Amino acid sequence: MKKLLLLAILIGMAAFHAQGKIREKRSIVRLETTMGNIRIALNDETPVHRDNFLKLVSEGFYDGTLFHRVVKDFVIQAGDPDSKQDPGGKILGEGGPGYMLAPEIDLPFQYHKRGAVAMAREDDANNPDRLSNGSQFYIVWGKKYRPRELAFAWAGLRGGLYGDFETNREMEQEYLTTGGTPGLDGGYTVFGEVIEGLNVVENIQSTVTDSHDRPQTDIVILHAVVEQKSKKAGATGKRRYSPGLY
Repeated sequence: MKKLLLLAILIGMAAFHAQGKIREKRSIVRLETTMGNIRIALNDETPVHRDNFLKLVSEGFYDGTLFHRVVKDFVIQAGDPDSKQDPGGKILGEGGPGYMLAPEIDLPFQYHKRGAVAMAREDDANNPDRLSNGSQFYIVWGKKYRPRELAFAWAGLRGGLYGDFETNREMEQEYLTTGGTPGLDGGYTVFGEVIEGLNVVENIQSTVTDSHDRPQTDIVILHAVVEQKSKKAGATGKRRYSPGLY
C-alpha cells in the first residue's frame, strides 16, 4: 500500500512538473482594447514570428492601432500603423514596419481553428512566396463546418499551389465541433492562439462595418503588453525578413 501511495505521489508530482513546463514554454501577450482584453499565447514552433511580435509589442508598436478589418464569421485584423489616430474615411490595410517575414507554416500542428492568431499578407498574385506582413495580424473566428464543406475547403492542400500539407483527426474535429477558417490553412503562418478573451473576439467580429470591412465605431488596441516570455524567446538571433518591400 505504501509503495502504491508513493508511486501515486510521484506520478502527481511529475504531472504537475510537466504542466509547469508546458505553461512556461509559451510567451504570452495581452491586448487591452476598447472592447476588453485578449490574451494570446505564442508558438515556439514559429520562432521568427514569435520574436517579431514580442519585439513590436515591447516597442509599443501596436498601442493606438485599430482593428481595421472585421469580417463576420471569418477574422478580425489589426496591426496597421497607418490606423493610428486615423480620422476615418481612409482605406487601411497597406501599412507595415517596412519588412516582411519568411513563412513558418506548421501543418498539421498550427492551423486556423477558432482563436488562432496568424500574420496577414498580400495575395498570391503579388506574394507567391507567402511572406508575412511584418506587423499586421488577424484572429480567427470562422464557423463550424460539415464534413463535405471541410473536404472542399482542404481540397487545395494536397498537390495544390503550395505543395502537400498534412491534416489530422484533431484538426478535423476542431473544425467540425468548434469552428475556424480551414480554407486559409497552408497559405498563412499561424503563430499563436487566444487563451483568454475569446468572447471579446466574438463581440468584435459582430460589430457593424462599412463597405471596406472597417468597423463604424473604432476598436482600438489601447495597449499591448508582454506578460511573459518563453525560455526560447529571442533565441533565433538575427530576424529573417525581406526589407524594403513597403
